[in-house]
Amino acid sequence: MATLLSVNVGMPKNVAWQGRTVYTGIWKHPVDGPRMVRRLNIDGDGQGDRNGHGGEQRAVLVYQMNSYGHWQKQFGHDTFEFGQFGENFTVDGLGDDDVCIGDRYRIGEAEFEVTQPRVTCFRVGMRLGEPELPALLVSHHRPGFYLRVITEGHVRAGDAIVRTRVGRHALSVADTDALLYLPGRDIERLRAAVDIPALSPGWQQSFRELLDNAETGTHANPPPVGVEPGWAGFRRLRVVDLVTESAAVTSVYLTAENGAALAKPKAGQYLTLRAAGAGDPPPIRNYSLSSNPDADTYRISVKHEAHGIVSGYVHTKLRPGSIVDVAAPRGEFVLTDDTNPVLLISAGIGATPVLAMLHQLAAAKSTRDVWWIHAARDANRHAFAAEAHGLLQSLRHAHERIFYTAADADAPRASNVASGRPTLAGLGLPADASAYICGPTPFMNDMRDALAEIGIAPDRLHTELFGALPAINPGVVDPAHATPHQPPGRPGSGPQITFTRSGLTVRWSDQHHSLLELADTCDVPTQWSCRTGVCHTCLTPVLAGDITYRPDPLELPAPDTALICCARPVTDLVLDL
Repeated sequence: MATLLSVNVGMPKNVAWQGRTVYTGIWKHPVDGPRMVRRLNIDGDGQGDRNGHGGEQRAVLVYQMNSYGHWQKQFGHDTFEFGQFGENFTVDGLGDDDVCIGDRYRIGEAEFEVTQPRVTCFRVGMRLGEPELPALLVSHHRPGFYLRVITEGHVRAGDAIVRTRVGRHALSVADTDALLYLPGRDIERLRAAVDIPALSPGWQQSFRELLDNAETGTHANPPPVGVEPGWAGFRRLRVVDLVTESAAVTSVYLTAENGAALAKPKAGQYLTLRAAGAGDPPPIRNYSLSSNPDADTYRISVKHEAHGIVSGYVHTKLRPGSIVDVAAPRGEFVLTDDTNPVLLISAGIGATPVLAMLHQLAAAKSTRDVWWIHAARDANRHAFAAEAHGLLQSLRHAHERIFYTAADADAPRASNVASGRPTLAGLGLPADASAYICGPTPFMNDMRDALAEIGIAPDRLHTELFGALPAINPGVVDPAHATPHQPPGRPGSGPQITFTRSGLTVRWSDQHHSLLELADTCDVPTQWSCRTGVCHTCLTPVLAGDITYRPDPLELPAPDTALICCARPVTDLVLDL
């Protein structure tokens, strides 16, 4: 019979790690006597990062003495203590190959249900001083598992563990963990996984997505939208025309240098332009496509910024016939194919991606209810005014609202134009609409809040962000907010690494173990969780160049992407980061 060997608790605390501070509850220690287990945790216990740990579905973490012995041999340790893997219950028995999702167990006065394997997380490696441990827990099929509390009560070391119910489909913890993180998935097991009520909602959603991919024949980790059909790296395109759109905006029309057909983008996507004549190393910027996706040419529309290196180059140096290096259309800010009302909301040059969406709706003679809401400083700086108005006139159910925000702007001469900051209240916007918002970050935040007040669901709010993506650094309490910069110390002599969103190019040095570590050193905002090639949180599009892995991830990502937590450059790299 299985036995509870130790009850371990610990409150979250700040821990120094790689020059940062991590708030974590992974330090657990055994307690004497009985402890009360409640719906969310054990008395005296807490979790530092509630996104990945804790809550009703992850109230109690279990790890087995048998796995302790396995890791002692693996690492040559003989000083492990109960709770060292961050678990609340150290048990004898209940192997991950034997316990199934949905199994229920009686321990002391309490009853529990198995909900999911342990979440892969860098903190368990930090706790044991073994950075690769998160990946090893998966590859060695020894993750441990979480329990939901069915009946609250006291437990204590020495209590017998009695199974009271077997979970539906008898899918073991080890098999469930492998089904999410390892390649070679069995479609029948995926179908079983989504049919287990006890499985935590996050894992159910992941398995539904994997099942949809398996049933439709798509890759388990599909490439970023728009990379296919396109081209790898940068391609030479020719400037065929330049058109002034306003006092500060010029449109650049591009076609293939050899006259070949261009890959068809999705409305809302962007091109990445490498301006070889604007500096050394050549600066790289992203610009939205602003034309009909079915057009024979690409059109990007560039605002001339006062100190913009690339925008200055575009406005003063480009001429018809110029050749520029361009990466394929990409981006996930795209118009979805549905029938509900659509709100196209923009400010300034943020009109470009939603203008492409408007072109697509007009070309399809859409019967959707379409709202065009745009803010500009004044009429002189209102780019695409006539173009957007003409497209809206061609639609049966279109609405146009323009706001001129400059204090000295001329008084509006049309009923659809107002003075002042854009307001959505009183416009009669439909609550079932999908909204696409692009503009300065404060503008997008204001519009998102205003739309939420109207009642538009969060999953129907789409925003475009050209700068660095929001960081995902679980548990880090002092994330860096410095401007991305060259790494401190002696410059590297390896391949050239360009972080396009951060506008930074640096040289690689072998003192860094991964591209993620290099990005961290440069204060480039990053997204990660396991840092060992398991969770794919750090998945990053590779615009150009080749990488290698050390260590190999448990499952390779799609082509033209990299798991930067374990990737190193082979050649010069351009990363969408």
